[in-house]
Amino acid sequence: MKKYFKLLRVEQWVKNLFVFVPLFFSGNITNLDLLTKSIFAFIIFSLAASVVYILNDYNDIEADKQHPEKRKRPLASGAISKQKAIGIFIGLIAADIALVFFAQAYFHENLWKFATIVGFYFVMNLAYTFKLKHVPIIDISIIAIGFVLRVLAGGYITGISISQWAILLTFVLALVLAIGKRRGELINAQVSGKTRKALDGYNVQFADIALSISVTLAIICYLMFTLSPEVQQRFHERVFYTVIFVVFAFLRYLQQTLVYNRTESPTKIIYRDRYIQVTLLLWVVAFLIQIYFKK
Repeated sequence: MKKYFKLLRVEQWVKNLFVFVPLFFSGNITNLDLLTKSIFAFIIFSLAASVVYILNDYNDIEADKQHPEKRKRPLASGAISKQKAIGIFIGLIAADIALVFFAQAYFHENLWKFATIVGFYFVMNLAYTFKLKHVPIIDISIIAIGFVLRVLAGGYITGISISQWAILLTFVLALVLAIGKRRGELINAQVSGKTRKALDGYNVQFADIALSISVTLAIICYLMFTLSPEVQQRFHERVFYTVIFVVFAFLRYLQQTLVYNRTESPTKIIYRDRYIQVTLLLWVVAFLIQIYFKK
């Protein structure tokens, strides 16, 4: 079973928690109807992401065999056959399409915008897998857009409007993670002496500068989000002080990136770094207080 989880990259599903962003920031996290819709969006995006991961691994089997870590992936290592992977691939697509139609019937709403977002996410990642992941800057931009699409999907399926600052913050935050991953890959390539086409057009100096710019933009976007009139009106004005947790989290991430070079997989940092975990928990608690106990 473990090899199938690795094929689907279940640990990467944490990225799809971004579909809950509109629900969380609207203060409706306890609304069972909206929560159910967000859970549907999470499942649909998780299955779509796994479809993309299988396709990417299938397309990169030979290249992954030469990579010190990726050669352990189920397809590259031979733990799962190509035929079985294709069967799972087709099954996931069928399940995802069925869930979209079921959601529209179950919620009795026109979810064509949500379905369009899911379809665009899939097509965009097809282009990424076969061509665009080898185009510098475009590749990391597509990763960032993928996170924005998750937030938009969460907004469309629940009918919750999303702040422009929240959308921009999502984009630059995803850029930080994508650039950090590229930098980690560059460091590993220097150590092993092996590189790959996806790293063409990047070097460590460029990654450091781009990462610094993106982190700065992310902090500014979050600051402007907390100071925007609609957020100040919806929450307590003290929400501004949650920027402290955001700054600390980014500084810790930069430390992991620039000092310890531990950023080939940003999601691994979230799973293993206690400082970032505690900071995120404190941020969530602080924000919940502003939303539900603002008086």
